[in-house]
Amino acid sequence: MSTPLAAPPLPAATLPRLVASLGGVGFIRPAPGTWGSAIVLPAALLGPDGCLALAALLSLLGWWALERLPDARTDPGWVVVDEGAGQSLALAALPLGAGAGGIILAFLLFRMFDITKPGPVGWADRQKGTTGVMLDDLIAGALAALPILALRFWEIPL
Repeated sequence: MSTPLAAPPLPAATLPRLVASLGGVGFIRPAPGTWGSAIVLPAALLGPDGCLALAALLSLLGWWALERLPDARTDPGWVVVDEGAGQSLALAALPLGAGAGGIILAFLLFRMFDITKPGPVGWADRQKGTTGVMLDDLIAGALAALPILALRFWEIPL
């Protein structure tokens, strides 16, 4: 009786690198951050609670992964788990059943705040290590959520 072949062990950094790059999305060129934001857009179908849960999950996984990848703590382009978390936070402001217009608005607002880094986003981006990598995108996601929540308050359809 023979034993099944076991898969060789993965290098220690493989799983953290997969998490940090959102399964390799961060290696797509050009604009890996835009791809990292776009990959989570279907989460809008989960509604606000699902998007909030995804933002929390990606944040926790991102912190875990980056702490295990010293070269990733300088925010290289291939690290996009932070964009996924921030974009999910922006999507959480949309109402359940939001249309394509609302999803596009959340995407554009998040990318605008992530790229231009106004005020608190820029401050967070200047922080060292994992905190700086993750926090600037979470703040950008929160800032992107604010105008969406204002539109909802004024009952403007999204």
